[in-house]
Amino acid sequence: MEIILTIALILFGISIVITFIRILLGPTFPDRVIAMDVIGVNLISAIAIVSILFSTRTFYDVILVLGTLAFISTVAFSKFVERGVIIEHKRDL
Repeated sequence: MEIILTIALILFGISIVITFIRILLGPTFPDRVIAMDVIGVNLISAIAIVSILFSTRTFYDVILVLGTLAFISTVAFSKFVERGVIIEHKRDL
């Protein structure tokens, strides 16, 4: 089981590197946003594997915070792509 988890961890690392290259070379901004979201998901998975390998539950808090931040950043980038701004200010004139 430990060998399989180690191989999975190596594959997640390779996937993160390939996706980072996609961020650098991505042709459009939405492609880069999706690549950053994929890196977040792969990083969460890699941390979960490390938590299993070390037989500890202390990384679960890190996974929860990282998942929340990845979701919020994806929503913010999506709003930016759609509208051009992240936070709209309503002005009363």
